[in-house]
Amino acid sequence: MKYISRNLENVVNQVTKEYPVVLVTGPRQVGKTTMLQKLMEGTKRGYVTLDDLNERHIAKTDPELFLQLHKPPILIDEVQYAPELFTY
Repeated sequence: MKYISRNLENVVNQVTKEYPVVLVTGPRQVGKTTMLQKLMEGTKRGYVTLDDLNERHIAKTDPELFLQLHKPPILIDEVQYAPELFTY
């Protein structure tokens, strides 16, 4: 499947240089994750999804350990499942 570029790509690239954390929100199934994964190609940014129930459990019960296991910079997909991470 061919990747469809998004106008938001330039904004995301700019703000990730200026801020340590960027939250991308929007409707389901519009390509947020696809865009972010495309933008992180060729970088050292890691990826983890909280759709993985084991990862979600660690993120919720021990956010500090989760962030030790997944060192920044990192793309955390479905982060809304572990709001406990936001305080860290």
